[in-house]
Amino acid sequence: MSKRKASKYKIDRRLGENIWGRPKSSVNRRSYGPGQHGQRRKGKLSDFGIQLRAKQKLKGYYGDVTEKQFKSTYQEASRMKGDTGQNLVGLLEQRLDMVVYRSKFAPTIFAARQIVNHGHIRVNGVKCNIASRRVRPGDVITLGTKAKEMALIAEAQALPERDVPDYVLIDGTDKVTFVRVPKLDEVPYPVKMEPNLVVEFYSR
Repeated sequence: MSKRKASKYKIDRRLGENIWGRPKSSVNRRSYGPGQHGQRRKGKLSDFGIQLRAKQKLKGYYGDVTEKQFKSTYQEASRMKGDTGQNLVGLLEQRLDMVVYRSKFAPTIFAARQIVNHGHIRVNGVKCNIASRRVRPGDVITLGTKAKEMALIAEAQALPERDVPDYVLIDGTDKVTFVRVPKLDEVPYPVKMEPNLVVEFYSR
């Protein structure tokens, strides 16, 4: 299990963008970086710095997965046919915790990972507690019995700040079907993601 070792809103402030599009993000109040020297004037980023920031932003958006997991996903994407950046996004969107988040079963990607880890999610009727599990087109994801009564999930489903994308088909309040692997322009990122720069970063 990937463990987040820093405040999630520090990720926002370090990147200078509200990467999850949440109203509570501290970037909405303080656009400078975290820490003692966060208000220093920033110098111009090098090409490497731009690529690194694009990689950190994409990795952070998916719950700050470990570098090992993220690089492994990139390597798998590079072995697939087609555009590596598109393949990378497709593989990340197939993670079980991300499908739970997209289905509005959780208010944040971090809460989605916790719900999966605690065994509240069923994939094709079978309990699964592995957040990084790959969901395939046609797989049916449902909430467990206890999860249906959780206030956290009711709160998430009422959130007005995001919608369920077309590649996740809703069936009632506790069941969705993962229809297809999305393309980059179908993924509802609140900020611009640049997987092509991530490909450049790893292929140096």
